Amino acid sequence: MTAPDPRDDPLEHPLTDEPLELDDELDDDEFEPDDGDVVELDVAAFDHGDRRPPQGADEVATLLREGVLDMEGRLLDASNVTLIGAIRTDQLAATCVYKPVAGERPLWDFPDGTLAGREISAHLVSEATGWSIVPPTVLREGPFGPGMVQLWMDADPAVELTEFVRLDVPELRRMAVFDAVVNNADRKGGHIIPMRGGHVYGVDHGICFSVDPKLRTLLWRWAGKPLLLEHLAVLERLDEQLRGELGEQLHEHLTRREVRRTQQRVAELLRTRVHPQPSGDWPALPWPPF
Repeated sequence: MTAPDPRDDPLEHPLTDEPLELDDELDDDEFEPDDGDVVELDVAAFDHGDRRPPQGADEVATLLREGVLDMEGRLLDASNVTLIGAIRTDQLAATCVYKPVAGERPLWDFPDGTLAGREISAHLVSEATGWSIVPPTVLREGPFGPGMVQLWMDADPAVELTEFVRLDVPELRRMAVFDAVVNNADRKGGHIIPMRGGHVYGVDHGICFSVDPKLRTLLWRWAGKPLLLEHLAVLERLDEQLRGELGEQLHEHLTRREVRRTQQRVAELLRTRVHPQPSGDWPALPWPPF
């Protein structure tokens, strides 16, 4: 089933049911607790009853698409409205992030109402690489209208991010290649989630896939260095997939020009066989970096 495209239908204000244009912003206090207090959210304390965590990709997909969303709080340091809470079916439960399209702040360089679709597109590319950099992500209806819903990942609390992002580890180097493909304009340290066991997730991909070069990241360690054979093999498969089914999937969320530029970025990486370097035409580092 194709996920709803938030650009197709007019939105309604989630609290008043009045028509909502994509360039209208929801007031911040509409997402705050009634008493105005800001408290630290303990995701481990969510009561899921006798429901169990999903096992395997199929159960995760079922939970994200069909589960009931119960939002518990908001991540206040996020640029756009980012809600966190529980998602549950009769048998399954997990913690998730929900970013409603209605809570996206207008940007000068990205069309309004498209950030959720870019998050979905990043997940599609991530899965096509086989690296599973982006956590499971879907586009669906929620309590504040259509938006992105993503499985929450608990980072390893023992990892110090300011030190970790400077390491020469395969997981971060793959992420650097992935970011070059999707043209990630905002790879902050806080968007890197090192897990227990060594896997590393990346989150917050709403400002990817611009047709203009906008790569802005902390992961410049390998700039100008040769791509590994592993990376080249993945890029060759990705090149083929972008001209087939993956390209068609991306067309549901991105413009044809944005998909074409993604194909061209992959082709350029295969031609040069090196990690890209800062162009000098765009800030190389995100701000703030963490």
